Amino acid sequence: MSRATWVFAATSVVGVALAIYLYLDNRALEDALAEARANKPAPAPAEKVAAAGNADPWTDIMRASGAARGTGTGPAPSLPEEQKESRLERRQRRQQELAAWLGRLDGETEEEYRNRIMPMITAGLLVPRSRVDEMRKQAEEKAGVTPEQSKKLDQAFEKVYADAIDYTNKAIADGMLTPYERNVSGMLEFAGGLGGLLTEANGQIGQILSAQQMRAMSQSGFEWGEYLGLNAPWEQLRPPPPR
Repeated sequence: MSRATWVFAATSVVGVALAIYLYLDNRALEDALAEARANKPAPAPAEKVAAAGNADPWTDIMRASGAARGTGTGPAPSLPEEQKESRLERRQRRQQELAAWLGRLDGETEEEYRNRIMPMITAGLLVPRSRVDEMRKQAEEKAGVTPEQSKKLDQAFEKVYADAIDYTNKAIADGMLTPYERNVSGMLEFAGGLGGLLTEANGQIGQILSAQQMRAMSQSGFEWGEYLGLNAPWEQLRPPPPR
């Protein structure tokens, strides 16, 4: 496999890693927002505000006196305060949720895992894939890419996708990419091992498109790494090993 092909595989895999990171980060933001809302004092009802303006100090004193003698209603009962979740506890809970979502359940076979996970992956990628396909079409039109060139690109990407899936399957089997723990170092090691190949990222496309065409597509806002990362057939990934 050529070095440029490895680069494209790296961009695809990093896209998946970033998706997982953004999922966790989004959950963290949701938890923080929920916590802030829970701690925000509720506004006083209008009737209580009006009552406070018309309050009679003498009536309040008599009511307090009656409560002290046991003849009043006294303070309303209250539930014990709910214990707040620490950041570490919240992080641990999110990791458990991720493991339950992407990990193998107890006794779950590979076929059962595929039936549970792959439809969600396909559904989640449906709209983004449609968008980048349209972006590629528009960028190729602006760059003057011919139908023959576009077909050659698709043919080249078939091997890129196959290599990306093979490499990702190996990373999952080796535990570099795992849903069971926060293996950030493993993810960085996986991506960093391919980082030196990024200088050749344009080599594969450069054999098909001219420099002017590549520049025109880039200036239009189109990014090949994003396109490849979304269109790789992630549904073909093998399930992770059992916990």
